[in-house]
Amino acid sequence: MFAHFFRLILFLSVIAVIVSCTAATNPPIPAAKMDVPLASHAGKEKAVFAGGCFWGTQTVFERVKGVTETTVGYSGGLAITATYDQVTTETTGHAESVEVIYDPSKITYGELLRIFFSVAHDPTQLNRQGPDVGTSYRSAIFYVNEEQKKIASAYIEQLNQAKIFPKPIVTEVTPLKGFYRAEDYHQDYALKHPEDSYIQVCDRPKIKALQQQFPEYFVDYKGNKPVK
Repeated sequence: MFAHFFRLILFLSVIAVIVSCTAATNPPIPAAKMDVPLASHAGKEKAVFAGGCFWGTQTVFERVKGVTETTVGYSGGLAITATYDQVTTETTGHAESVEVIYDPSKITYGELLRIFFSVAHDPTQLNRQGPDVGTSYRSAIFYVNEEQKKIASAYIEQLNQAKIFPKPIVTEVTPLKGFYRAEDYHQDYALKHPEDSYIQVCDRPKIKALQQQFPEYFVDYKGNKPVK
């Protein structure tokens, strides 16, 4: 009897994880009304996003046309506490984050935000994403300049006023004081471990959603550089 009860609880837990991790399959949201135009020349800009486990956030942005590099790491705390073992204690102030280097002549900051809110995570979940709970899994935008702050803040207000999501957006918009690269084994984790059940349930659907919702931005990714 207890064995059957345990299997039932396990089954319900798996279903709950699947439901919470596949929220990214919703239709794409409207584009940001406030944005910068595409640059006339190729260049490099930086954006930093936190949206739950950084494996999934990275696996989305490394497949976006115009993104030239992604790195998973920690933002929001001090350099001395920027290790996975310390961050998972939920006492450091860090959030699992992804540094995105992109070409502003191919994609705008506003469009990166659109992908972040549509595909990468659920911005209405406070201090969690699906099965991952704690402030290190919070939704946050770490802006690197005032222009990014204005665009991000205006976009959140736009989406909230239009009631795009069933609940208000809880994403923090905060200045980037430091980004600290995570341990090597976290870099490209989803790409290197496609058999991992967490990756299959929580992250593979995000790749599919990106391809379906933003085909104009989707590129294949095999490591180091995207395949165009």
